[in-house]
Amino acid sequence: MMLNKVMMALVLSLAGGAAMAASSATVDFSKGDEGWWGMQPLNGVGGSGIDASLGNGAPALRTVIENFGVTWGTSSNQAFLGDYTKSSSVTIGLDISAQQINYFGQDVSRNVVVELRDYDNKPADLPYTSVFYNLGSIDATKGWQHLSVTIGDTSSALLPSGWGGYGGPDATGPTLPSGRTFASVLSSVDEIVFTTLQPGYVYGFTQFDVAIDNVSISAVPEPSTYGMLIGGLGLVGWLARRKHRAA
Repeated sequence: MMLNKVMMALVLSLAGGAAMAASSATVDFSKGDEGWWGMQPLNGVGGSGIDASLGNGAPALRTVIENFGVTWGTSSNQAFLGDYTKSSSVTIGLDISAQQINYFGQDVSRNVVVELRDYDNKPADLPYTSVFYNLGSIDATKGWQHLSVTIGDTSSALLPSGWGGYGGPDATGPTLPSGRTFASVLSSVDEIVFTTLQPGYVYGFTQFDVAIDNVSISAVPEPSTYGMLIGGLGLVGWLARRKHRAA
């Protein structure tokens, strides 16, 4: 019995240590929101919720709201959070469809940004430090689109091409605060959001009707992580054989 407990603890420890390093998950909203939220209006009109009629092969998280922008995110679904630098590369994506984006009676497009936020190491007077990437634009004519980005080098100190940072001296980006690097933000992702509000830009009140679906993350483990897992599983196998011989 004691050996079984030791083996189980070892397996759980290995799995926990590699959770982000080998994470792969897709939220299609068929099981509810799974920790993902959408914006809710202050006046109680419209809002976000699961809509079974708009999904791209499954229910979708739909937001109908009048605001400066529209945002979806999670700070609780652990598959999308944690230390990205445990993985050699990470791909983040979603399906998205705009039913309406209307600014003072005119149909317009908006860019969609993915932002990775670190709340633990924030500059003074700011809520968080983040890095962000413009995935592309959406409007009511495009239907469902799949937007994604691959972080090819999670250990990079400098912001890779196309990436911006939030938290620098003027907090308008695309800069990071002194002492922070791209990799240091990736090592402590507390929240991930998809948003039309890009840091450094000013927006006017706009009417949105937008749905997201199949939000996904896929991470490739570092070679050292593979070695740790294989070595750990080998130890578990050796313990099991030892127990069998002793019996």
